[in-house]
Amino acid sequence: MNLRIKSIVVTVLCGLWIFGLALWGLIEPDREISLSERRKLAQMPKISAESLLDGSFMSGFEKYSADRFPLRDSFRRLKAVSEYFVFNQLDSNNIYLHNGYASQLEYPLKESSVENAAKRFSYLYETYLKDSGGKVYLSVIPDKNYFLAEEGGYPHIDFGEMISSLREKTDFAEYIDIIPTLDISDYYRTDTHWRQEKLEDTAKALADGLGVELSLEYEQKKLDKPFYGVYYGQSALPLAGEDMYYLDSELFDSVKVYNLEAQDYTPVYDLERAEGYDPYEIYLSGPRSVMIIENPNSDNNRELVIFRDSFGSSIAPLLIEAYSKITLVDIRYLASPMLKNFVDFENADALFLYSTLVLNNSETFK
Repeated sequence: MNLRIKSIVVTVLCGLWIFGLALWGLIEPDREISLSERRKLAQMPKISAESLLDGSFMSGFEKYSADRFPLRDSFRRLKAVSEYFVFNQLDSNNIYLHNGYASQLEYPLKESSVENAAKRFSYLYETYLKDSGGKVYLSVIPDKNYFLAEEGGYPHIDFGEMISSLREKTDFAEYIDIIPTLDISDYYRTDTHWRQEKLEDTAKALADGLGVELSLEYEQKKLDKPFYGVYYGQSALPLAGEDMYYLDSELFDSVKVYNLEAQDYTPVYDLERAEGYDPYEIYLSGPRSVMIIENPNSDNNRELVIFRDSFGSSIAPLLIEAYSKITLVDIRYLASPMLKNFVDFENADALFLYSTLVLNNSETFK
C-alpha cells in the first residue's frame, strides 16, 4: 500500500470517527443529570435574538455540547488515569489519593470565609438565641485533609488557625472538641463524609459537651449495594466501591421526622435513596433546609437546634434519644432572617456543627 492510499484510508477513518461521534451525539437523548459526577447537566439553551446577540446562546451551547459528548465518562476516565498513573501527577481533577483514600484539595485558608461564618453565627445568636433561655455550643468537623494532606505532602489549610479564629469570633458559644474522637478510618474512602457506624465515640463526646447522656445501643445494618462516593465520579478514577452501614434502633420506629420542605413526615433512614445518585441521602433524606425530629418516648422536655451541613444528617439520629425534639437547620438553603417563621428557639439549646470544608466556603450561607 503506497503512501497516497494510506493517507486516504487514514483520512476516511478519521472522518468516519468524527462523523460517527457527531451523529451519536445528535441521536442520543439528552440526560438531565450525571450520576457519576452527581450534578445536573447543561441543557440546550433557548434561541432568541437577544441570546444570539449577547453571546449567551453560544456559551450555553458550548457547555451543553461538552456535557452530552458521546463516551464522555470513558474519556474522562482515560484522562484521569493517564494523568495520575502514567504522567504521575499528584492529583487529578483536584482530587488526590493517599493510603487508599480519595480527597479533594482544599487550600488556602480563606480568612474572609471564616469571618463570614462567624458573622452569620453571631447574627443567629443575637437574633434568635441570646434571649431564648438555652445554651449555645460550637463544634467543628475536620475534613479528610486534616488526616491525609500533610502526611501525603499536599497543601492544606491551617486547621488550628481556622478553629482558633472561629472560636475567638464566636465567644458566645461553648466549644466542644470532637477531633480527638476521629481518625481517617471514620471516613469513606471515596466520599467527603464520615461513616455513621464509626461515630459512637463522637456522638458521646458531643453528648458530654451538651450535658446529656446516650445509651448508644444500636444495631448495625448494611446496604445491599456498594457505595460509590462523590470523589468516585469527580475524580473519574477507577475507585472501588465500599460497604455502607446505618445504625438502627427500636427508638427510631416511634420517632417522627418532619420535612418542612416537603411538608410531610419521613423515616429516620430513607432507604429508597440508596438507589439514587447519592446514597448518603438515606440519612434524614439528605440536605434539607429544616428537619424536625420528635421523640415521643423522651422522659424530658429538652430541645436542641442544630445548625449544620450534610455531616449533621448522619450524627443527629444518634443524639435524639436524649431530647424530646431536635431541629436541624441548614442556612445554605434557607435565609437566616426567615427562620423565625419556621423554627421555635424558646428554651432550646443550640449547636453550630459544621465541617471545615463548609467553613472555608461559607459564601453559601444565607
